[in-house]
Amino acid sequence: MHGYSRLGRSSTGSGSISPSPSPPSSPRFRRNKGSSGGGGGGFRGGGGGGVDVKLQSFVERWVYVVISAVYRRRGILLFAPLLYISAMLLYMGTMGFDVGMIRKGSESSIGKTAPVGSLYRSPQVFEHLWPYMEAENNRSNDLMMNVWNMKTRQSWKPCIPLQNSEAELPKSNGFLIIEANGGLNQQRLSICDAVAVAGLLNATLVIPMFHLNSVWRDSSKFGDIFDEEFFIYALRSHVNVVRELPEDVLTRFDNNISNIVNLRVKGWSSPTYYLQKVLPKLVELGAVRIAPFSNRLAHAVPSDIQGHRCLSNFGALRFSEPIRTLAAKMVDRMIRNSSSSGGKYISVHLRFEEDMVAFSCCIYDGGEEEQKEMDIARERSWRGKFRKKNRIIKPGAIRMDGKCPLTPLEVGMMLRGMGFDNNTSVYVAAGKIYKAEKYMAPLKQMFPRLETKDTLASPEELAPFMGYSSRLAALDYTLCLHSEVFVTTQGGNFPHFLIGHRRYFYEGHAKTIIPDKRKLAQLFDSPHIRWESFQKQLREMLHHSDVKGSELKKPTASLFTYPMPDCMCKQATTKNSTKLRR
Repeated sequence: MHGYSRLGRSSTGSGSISPSPSPPSSPRFRRNKGSSGGGGGGFRGGGGGGVDVKLQSFVERWVYVVISAVYRRRGILLFAPLLYISAMLLYMGTMGFDVGMIRKGSESSIGKTAPVGSLYRSPQVFEHLWPYMEAENNRSNDLMMNVWNMKTRQSWKPCIPLQNSEAELPKSNGFLIIEANGGLNQQRLSICDAVAVAGLLNATLVIPMFHLNSVWRDSSKFGDIFDEEFFIYALRSHVNVVRELPEDVLTRFDNNISNIVNLRVKGWSSPTYYLQKVLPKLVELGAVRIAPFSNRLAHAVPSDIQGHRCLSNFGALRFSEPIRTLAAKMVDRMIRNSSSSGGKYISVHLRFEEDMVAFSCCIYDGGEEEQKEMDIARERSWRGKFRKKNRIIKPGAIRMDGKCPLTPLEVGMMLRGMGFDNNTSVYVAAGKIYKAEKYMAPLKQMFPRLETKDTLASPEELAPFMGYSSRLAALDYTLCLHSEVFVTTQGGNFPHFLIGHRRYFYEGHAKTIIPDKRKLAQLFDSPHIRWESFQKQLREMLHHSDVKGSELKKPTASLFTYPMPDCMCKQATTKNSTKLRR
């Protein structure tokens, strides 16, 4: 007997089965030998009569050969998408997105066909539009009183989904020790997630330790930034928190916290992972460490775990007394300085520090000097990262994609285009601005009532905070939280937490301008744009920020940015009463 063969079989006259000869050849090679007009260029069609088709031209022959090859080697089709993508990348590489990387300080080397939005030409745009801005100075402008459309908003109120209970918490399963790293709001994220995990595991949380980050270089402890006593008190009914490990527990580990097992937990781990992997170790050993603890809990978790996040972020974490005291004074001074607009002011989170500009790989208007400074800054902070072999950096494409940090000049033009005049009070929250004297001058020209930490507080008041980036950031955070309008320019944890905090305080609306930086790149690369067109497009951008201000949280989003509906309840008004509903 013979096994099944995909090659087929032929029968003899006696009905016996004989091995099949070689499979038939491709139709392409079956020449029409019986055709009187047959030539090498034809082949027989499918009919019994045999229709000869002649290939009339070179193009027809070429297409025929390609189709035949593909038919015989159908696996080629698997590579078609890859070939298409490769061709597109090759095509993109011929475009002028990387202008400026080859520039050596002169505009003449920039191609005239550079795509709109790929070049930094904001100074030319400002020079063109400044006369129109000047003409609108000192006009009666009530925009600050009516920035946000109150009529279209749904009202939300804080509503944390946790049961308040005076009963004692159950016996703890052990001590949880975490290490928070990063800047102020990265640490805040780790603390809130640690509270949630401690609640999940019924663990006693030890006040988190802060890792000394090589970038932030801030040696502050938890109590230097946050009110430690209030944190413990606010969580007392939901999570046990202690300042340090009890002496008897520490003795079991030879008085060395490093001897406590450090569990390596994957990023964005689920509650199930903690219950199955961490809890058994916690019960067995009595204490566990998780370091680092950045982004170690998934966004999508049950409501009771989210409730612990809400309580810790919006209720338990408040800044230390020295920070609160000075911040309150600065807010009061900012309100007094904004008397012409009813005490309302704009806050801007400006990310134009040297490291930020260097990391972006964007090119501005500093020529060779800027390029050298950025190369040095990149090498200092990210050794070799930007000099890897075959790494291609295209500043033009980065700018068109809206990834370049906005300069102070661009922020000012954006706000003036939206309708804020020169009488508007502006607070700038920032670190050390790159070439501040040069880049801040036009922003001050457009908004003379501009303030920073250094102008609102005296050197003596700021002295205890100098050299501590997280404490200085806490001052900025408070000033931004209490502003009528908050402007974010570059993303990051600072605006993400602040937007959520503002939603929590302002009935669900962020009152935040989130600019479309792709659109801005085009506007700021149009030196001859009409003022009316410039205003129209920026006011549409402001309206879009207003509409998006009350967004609800999506399943995979962070409640620190979108506190509705996990941390807030919708306020529904009826004829007889006003009640909250989730």
